[in-house]
Amino acid sequence: MKVEVLSFRNGERVNDKNCFCIPATTDHIDMGENINPTIRWYDYPAETKSFALLCVDPDVPSVGDDVNQEDRFVPTNLPRVDFYHWVLADIPLDINEIKEGDDSNSITLHGKIPGKKPYGITGINDYTGWFAGDTTMEGYYGGYDGPCPPWNDERIHHYHFLVYALDIESTNLSGNFTGKDLLKAIDGHILDHAEHIGTYTLNRNLI
Repeated sequence: MKVEVLSFRNGERVNDKNCFCIPATTDHIDMGENINPTIRWYDYPAETKSFALLCVDPDVPSVGDDVNQEDRFVPTNLPRVDFYHWVLADIPLDINEIKEGDDSNSITLHGKIPGKKPYGITGINDYTGWFAGDTTMEGYYGGYDGPCPPWNDERIHHYHFLVYALDIESTNLSGNFTGKDLLKAIDGHILDHAEHIGTYTLNRNLI
């Protein structure tokens, strides 16, 4: 099975237009266009009945005390955790591509409502928890929202766009399900999977 993300090559930097935050000329960051990239997949098993999609960053700091703080940095050796940027279940068998901008074409304050789409069922990404308590931004962030790693992180972040070929037509997920919920639902039903990895950093010393 193969997966392609068309706006950047596998292993290379994510295109700025696909990001929630981008490097700024006068400050640490600017807000990005937050457009989902075109992703397509092929050469999947003949027995496939549906697909699932995740985008996950495994390089997110496990402790946020130093994140985006002046005169501090997030050390490379700090333990890291997964942060889900895109959660999509029950992609029909007759769909093998999601086009640029179909799932996100801007930053939406307070998030996007998850649920049924023509290309599957969106769950919530981890900006939901990140913005909890922030009256300007809090809400349920459904579907795709792109990279915004800490601008003072000494580690380059990796974004894994994963598509799974499944032996079931539906995961029976609905509502505010998470990336972890999706992985639990497809456990034991994965026929094959493939990934396309992008990198991103807002740290000027690493760009």
